[in-house]
Amino acid sequence: MIKFLHAADVHLDSPLRGLESYDGAPAERIRLATRRAFENLVELAIAEQVAFVLLAGDLYDGDWQDYNTGLYLVRQMARLREAGIKVIAIAGNHDAHNKMTRRLPLPDNVTMLSHDEPQSLSLQDYDVMVHGQGFSTQAVTEDLSQRYPQATRGLYNIGILHTCAGGDERHGRYAPCTVQGLVAKGYDYWALGHVHTRQMLCEKPYIAFPGNTQGRHARELGPKGCLLVSIANGGPPKVDFRRLDVVRWELCEIDATRAGSEDELADAASGQLAEWLAREDADRLLAVRVVIGGASPIHDRLLSDPEKTRAAVRARAAELGTDRLWVEQVKIQTSPLRSATAVGDGPIEELFAVLEELRSDESRFKELSGLFKGLRLKLPQELMEGPEALALDSPEWLREVLDSAEALLHDRLHF
Repeated sequence: MIKFLHAADVHLDSPLRGLESYDGAPAERIRLATRRAFENLVELAIAEQVAFVLLAGDLYDGDWQDYNTGLYLVRQMARLREAGIKVIAIAGNHDAHNKMTRRLPLPDNVTMLSHDEPQSLSLQDYDVMVHGQGFSTQAVTEDLSQRYPQATRGLYNIGILHTCAGGDERHGRYAPCTVQGLVAKGYDYWALGHVHTRQMLCEKPYIAFPGNTQGRHARELGPKGCLLVSIANGGPPKVDFRRLDVVRWELCEIDATRAGSEDELADAASGQLAEWLAREDADRLLAVRVVIGGASPIHDRLLSDPEKTRAAVRARAAELGTDRLWVEQVKIQTSPLRSATAVGDGPIEELFAVLEELRSDESRFKELSGLFKGLRLKLPQELMEGPEALALDSPEWLREVLDSAEALLHDRLHF
């Protein structure tokens, strides 16, 4: 039996800008998370005695700020060499060949496949052939897989490719391909990278994204890691997901439909967070975004003084332990119980009718975001970063501002 690891999108030393803007943020712990997760990958490879490790692009987050990132990688690759483990990697859009101005020679157990054309690497000890091509530039829009060779008969063929596949709106549309096109190559396994969510696109042959090794923000939720693949006697691969992350991002959604106070909402959040902590490893940090939603009887109160609710939730979270839990943001997205249409014909009712008309017209929000473009260029950069950033170019953010303004008016006018 042969075993190998399939990982992608390590994004070593991703800068994670703006952490200083978050109150109580464990900034250093989060900044080092990509390294700690990569160390877990190396330790897993050694413990499982895998034959080789596949890294399907975006090993780096971009050009190194200095040589420390490269030196760190050399040390980790040397650990794998000492264990007799080979590494086959390709460049992705973040670490495309033309983006990397600094380089260091890697240990001889590491092969970076060509960025100019598809390259096939024979692993003779295991009767395996690995085919792949990295990115020469960041914006690769052609289907690189079309130029990959057909499978080599008599060997176990693996394709390694950095691609958006059929497309994912959360990621750049780079090197698009089709499942049918990949299947047609006759390979036994396709090791994909670029999409940060774990996905299996096809079972026979096995075509998969492992997701990234470490979530970097609140849009990369849940367990992150790599795939441990075992092959024996020409049969289908046995594929197991293995967790590597040291910081776990989660979304805690609280229903405010029946809440009568901010403390009730904080208690509900605390209960959910306590359950998550109970099932997580003691050395893993849980980073959580709390979202309070639903049609609520206290909607106006929540939005007229949102800091009171945020403080209440953070206080309950702190009681659970600051070493294992960090609340990144508390977002209030409730709606009022009252009818959306104001009644009467006075000036106040007319004001709320205008607000409702604006809310129902998506094009108006896009128009407003365009009008604010010039203002955004004039404001200090620090106002554009962190949890309370002014996202003037975001229709969604403008909608939230409108909701808050309406709630504040209702609360002050005692509606």
